[in-house]
This record gives sequence, C-alpha cells and structure tokens, in this order.
Amino acid sequence: MAFSRRNFLIATGVAAASTSVLTACGSSDGKGSGPQVPSVSKGKTMNIPVGTKADSTGPAPEVSGAVKGGTIYSLDQFDMDHMDPAQIYVSTEAAITVPIMRGLTGYRIDDKGGCTLVGDAATDAGTMKDGGRTWSFTLKDGIKWEDGSDLSMDDVRHTFERLFASFVTEGPRYVQQWLVGGDKYKGPYDGKKLDSVEISGKTVTFRLTEPRADFNYTLAMRGYSLVSKKKDTKEKYDKRPFSCGPYRIESRSIGKSMTFVRNEHWDPKTDSIRNNYPDKYVFQFGFQPVASTDRFISDRGNDQYAMTIFNEVAAERVAQVLTDAKLKKRVLTAVDTVTYYWPINTTRIKDVKVRQAINWAWPHQQLQTIRGGRATSEIATTILSPVTPGYQDFDLYGAEKKPGGDPAKAKALLKEAGKVGQKLVIAYQQSDNAVKQAVQIKNALEAAGFVVVNKQIDKSTFYTQIGKIDNGYDLFAAGWSPDWPNGYSVFYPCWSGKNIGDGRSNYAQLNDPSVNKAIDAASKIADVDAANKAWGAVDRQIMELAAVVPDYHSIRNWMHGSKVGNVIYDSGNTCVALCKLYAMK
Repeated sequence: MAFSRRNFLIATGVAAASTSVLTACGSSDGKGSGPQVPSVSKGKTMNIPVGTKADSTGPAPEVSGAVKGGTIYSLDQFDMDHMDPAQIYVSTEAAITVPIMRGLTGYRIDDKGGCTLVGDAATDAGTMKDGGRTWSFTLKDGIKWEDGSDLSMDDVRHTFERLFASFVTEGPRYVQQWLVGGDKYKGPYDGKKLDSVEISGKTVTFRLTEPRADFNYTLAMRGYSLVSKKKDTKEKYDKRPFSCGPYRIESRSIGKSMTFVRNEHWDPKTDSIRNNYPDKYVFQFGFQPVASTDRFISDRGNDQYAMTIFNEVAAERVAQVLTDAKLKKRVLTAVDTVTYYWPINTTRIKDVKVRQAINWAWPHQQLQTIRGGRATSEIATTILSPVTPGYQDFDLYGAEKKPGGDPAKAKALLKEAGKVGQKLVIAYQQSDNAVKQAVQIKNALEAAGFVVVNKQIDKSTFYTQIGKIDNGYDLFAAGWSPDWPNGYSVFYPCWSGKNIGDGRSNYAQLNDPSVNKAIDAASKIADVDAANKAWGAVDRQIMELAAVVPDYHSIRNWMHGSKVGNVIYDSGNTCVALCKLYAMK
C-alpha cells in the first residue's frame, strides 16, 4: 500500500505500548554512531496469526482506565484524496476510516501492539476449500448502517461487484484479478451479476482463478470495506461514504476538516475490533509538521486532546522532543514494514546505466540528516524491509560504504552511456521538509552529471498524480509496505508489468519479462521458506535493473496531547489505533 501498509514492530513510546510480540527496542542498527535507537535491520520478521471464531466475536476488549465522552482532535498536513473504500490504497486514508468502515475481515490488536486477523463483519476469518480457490464468509447478525438499515447480503455482493466499475481507477486490484470472470465483468450498474460471487443465506462464497491461501488477509484491506447498495452514489461516494462502524461522518470541509460523531446504530456486540470512547473526532488539516509539533509541545487547550494520523515529530524538533523525558512520554515510536523509495520511470529513463548512476549518486546520509537523523529512519538498500518475510540483505550501489553517495562512480556510468547532462524531472510532495530533501537530491545528482528539474505536487493528490501513465516525471518519492505479510503483496502491485495503468502502483512502469516471470513463479510456490527465498531473489533482480532507489525504512515518532489516553499502535493498519483512544477527564 502506498506510503505504508501492513505490519510492524513496536519500538518505544508511551508506557501502554512499550512492549510487543515484535520488539525493536534497545540496539542500534550498526550503520552509524550516536545514541541507541530502534533498529529495523535487527527487528524480527513480522507475523499476523489467524484468530478463532471467539476472537471474532464482539465486543472488543475494554481498554483499562478508559472513559467515555469528550473529543479527540487531530493536527495533520492534508485531507484525504479518497474516501470510497474501492479507491483507498494509501495508508492515511485507510487509517482515518477505521472508525467508519468495516470489511468481512480485519485486524484485532491488543494493548501491546499484537495483531490477529479476525472476522469483522464476518463471524470468523473465513473457510477455505479447493486448496484456496474457494473461500466462504458468513455475515454476523445485527450489523446496521448509520440510518438503522440492516447490512444485507445484497450489500456484500454489491461491494465486490462495484470494484469493476469504470470510475474505480485506484485502490487494490487483487480481488478483481482473482475472481473467476472478473476479466470480462464491467460492474453491477447495468444489472449484471458476477457469478463467482455466490450468495446463500448469510454466506458469501468467492470462486477464484488461482489458489489463494491468503485471501482472508486480502479482504482485511480497507479497499474491500463494505458499501451500502442503496446509498452508493458512484463517483460522489468518494467524498461521503456511508458508515456501519462505531462513528459516522457528521461534516466535512474538504481540505480543512472532517468530524466523526457516534453512529447510534452500531452494536458493539457485533464488533471485536473497535471501541468507541470519544463522543467525537475532529480531524484538522493544513498543519505542517513544525506547526503541529510546536502545538503538541505547548500542550494547551484542545491540543491536549490532539493526536495525528500522518504528521510525525518535525525533523527540526526531533532532538528537542526525544531527549526531553517529559515530552518523550507523549511520543509513540513505531517501526513498520514500509520502505520509502524513489521509483524511476523506466519508460522515460530506459538506459540501465543511467538508472544505476542515479542509485550510486544518491545522498542517503544527507537526506537522513534532514529527516531528523537515525532516530527517524534507517538507510535502505533493498525494496523489502528487513522485517518483511523474504528479505535478503544486499547493497548493490554502495550505500553502506558511501552513504553520502559516490558521484564519481555515477558520472563514470553516465559517460559510458553517453548521457552526461541527462535531464531528470523529479516529483516530490509539497512540504517544508520535502523541499529541503529535494534541494539535496538536486545537488547530489547534478554533481554526478545530471540536470535536475524539481516539481512540487500537493500531498493530498500526490499518489493520484504519479499513478498516471503519462505523468511527465522521471523520478518520484513513494513508499510501500506489504498489504499482508508476504512478498507477493509488494512485488505484484509495484513491479509486475501486469499492473501498469492509470491509478496502479507500478509507478516505475517496469515491464521486464524476466521480472514478470519471476513474480509469477514465486507466487505459485506453496512452501513458505522457498517462497520467501524466491521473493528475496526478485528484490535483487529488480535492483540489478535499477528501477528504483531505495531510500529509507521509517522509524515513526507520533506525538500527542497530554490528555489523550491509550495511544498505541494499530499494527494491522500501520497507524495510531483510533478506536482505542479516549479523552481523559
């Protein structure tokens, strides 16, 4: 998923979240000197077990000491580009919609950051037959939409059939790819049904074209959250979705704010994942990280009840906040599986030597310093994060030995290719820190013989813009972590030639026959260890083609107000756990 997707390591943070089944506390990463920080490279490989029917049965466990009432606020940079679940493939959009959207499956978290796949709207995490070609889910009783109407099996069918509509241009494509007949189906709006989605009583059965033992994990993605057939407004649904969760949208001023209030028709007995302690959530947009961090530090008025979906501690304030014991108590630090990288548009930069030169010239260390140092990130040399199954440790372009870049090596490659003076148009997100990084990248690449043109793009539409085939950019900031714990959900969506198109996430538009073949082969390997080895080999294969510059693995530092209770990490959605927060009295 763009920016960040699934699993996790909890590192340090507030007392309630200071330990986890996956610990990244204590040791440094060995890639530099300085104080001890959470380590990505020494973290344990992620694992999300499948829960039982009992785990899927509501209500969700109560949070110790939590009280009902009050308002939780957020201070964030930007609004959401998409709110229609079918269009959601960015982690901030997935995070902010946890309180209002439910899928057939979902992730139940405990108070230590542990994560289990459970039935959400379904009674359990599903029943697999035919080696994974057939999956069935039974709907829970008593789930209602925000107008009091029942969540029906027609709604379930409609949710999956509308994924094929022409207006759905973004979002994940797994289910559409796997459902039998999906290659010819055009959606439900002409009255036609998709035969591979079968309804019998309160059970839905999916017939797939290939064995998918991980299909129940796939359905936990926000992109497959349920949609009311009667309230489906097609394109307009992207601005105002209908809720079957514990909250509903009361108001929205696009680009400025959005308010959630209680959904009076939500029954906690149907929901093992979510609590609903605050009366209201008020999400506020337009705050750069320095502004939000300064308000968290001051901790006054409503900001005492504030947290953040996206904004982390500003790079300019990292040292101040993380070295002050009182302030650090109000920081949740987490390491997830995201790798931030810069895909290279292979349809524009076709020469492998030129792409390799970009990698050799990359100023990893300078960018890390701008981000706030080793307390905020670890330099990446691979596409897979060290905590993702299949990760193999390698460094093809000398980032560990020369983290500041090797302009001489890069320029030599450009000369070999006859491309000294190669123009690069680079797109990056519009923020104060991104501007600083863009300047450093421009300086480093021009020192290696490139001519660089930097272009800023508004954050709220960034992934939509770079997701267009004819986007006009050679290089762009992006990021990805697995949609569920395996290599397939990294390499198919981002690097398979089958997934090139407007709104898709193969941003590099890589369509290499050998890579495509390797991805297809790895996806068919049943043995987990063998499959993981194959995914590691795919990672190296893509890096040999230099289709991307791996930049860093993120160490997140989210600050919050002093009266926000139970700030823990939602490891299933890689964000602060919104439905576990409460406003202290």
